[in-house]
Amino acid sequence: MKATITRHPQVGTPDPDKSTSPIVGEDDVEVEPNVPAGGCTFNGADYQLGDLVLSGSELLRCEAPGVWVRAGEIGPHGR
Repeated sequence: MKATITRHPQVGTPDPDKSTSPIVGEDDVEVEPNVPAGGCTFNGADYQLGDLVLSGSELLRCEAPGVWVRAGEIGPHGR
């Protein structure tokens, strides 16, 4: 049986000239969102709550109140 590899959009690194929601660790609690609750932005692109993206090898998950939460790392072969 083959393992299923999930592909997430590669968004690159945050561009300081474009809107990006705050990126926090799993343990960070007090965060001031910069977008309305209900979604996140990364380099000006909008994402919905629950969406996963890759910034380099770092997996980020969009969570309320509109922040990216670090969800792990993805190796070069998607593992």
